Amino acid sequence: MKIDILGVQAFVAIADRGGFQNAADALSVTQTAITQRLRKLEDYLGVMLFERTTRSVSLTQIGRDFLPQARRLLDELSDALTEIRESGQAARGDVSIACVPTAGVQFLPSILQTYAQAFPHNRVRVLDHASSAVTDAVLRREAEFGIHIAGTRHADLIGLPVAQDQFVLICHTSHPLARRRRVSWRSLSSYPLIFAGQVSANRSLLDGALGDVDLQPHFEVQRSSTAVGMVAEGVAAAVVPRLAIQKGAYPEIRVIDLVEPVIVRTLVLVTRRGAQLSPAAQALYDLIASQATIAG
Repeated sequence: MKIDILGVQAFVAIADRGGFQNAADALSVTQTAITQRLRKLEDYLGVMLFERTTRSVSLTQIGRDFLPQARRLLDELSDALTEIRESGQAARGDVSIACVPTAGVQFLPSILQTYAQAFPHNRVRVLDHASSAVTDAVLRREAEFGIHIAGTRHADLIGLPVAQDQFVLICHTSHPLARRRRVSWRSLSSYPLIFAGQVSANRSLLDGALGDVDLQPHFEVQRSSTAVGMVAEGVAAAVVPRLAIQKGAYPEIRVIDLVEPVIVRTLVLVTRRGAQLSPAAQALYDLIASQATIAG
């Protein structure tokens, strides 16, 4: 059903102002425009709302019955528009973002805390996904924007690099390498290792960067948090991004730099090309962008 807001507005103005010219002046339109709007509304309703003579205009019984409903309709519309406008200006609303899990361990928490202090009424929904799933969530509009691992660029996305994250070795304090500050990748071949699984974006990045360094992991996991838990129990050493280690959370774990080569991954803030973020999402996006530690 098509609602004729202009017709309803004209009807109320004529009723309140007592005539067509006064209504036209109140709405800053011509008397002809007011007449046409009312006629269109009456034609749609199939009833006469006013009795017209050359000297006076008065409401019909149907018009009198309709007037309070028409006023309520315009008031509700005005209130709704005002609420939307004020929400937009105040950046109020709910936000859904997608991110790789490690971004939620160290990179995002302080940013989300700052955002919550600035916008205490906004709710943030974080979808922690693998990098490819972050891309899909943004493309499907399940998330307004996301943070994934740099890789193949998607034509429908635009990205802003926000952080670099070095791959490190983590091991239990009882491990033979626990006292080392740095180790080469080749020196890991004699130790049991926990590595990212084949479907992980981390694995494809590592395989491409290591070249002829042949490492055969004893365990494969899809999430770095799983590897951290296994290392804490002394199962084996693991290769993970540095952001996967929450500071102070695992005193029994040692973090060792991996060199020859140093391998880093880039976290990228992604949005759909041409997307118009909601004011609440835009405020969070801008906050994350402002915390970028690398140049775009």
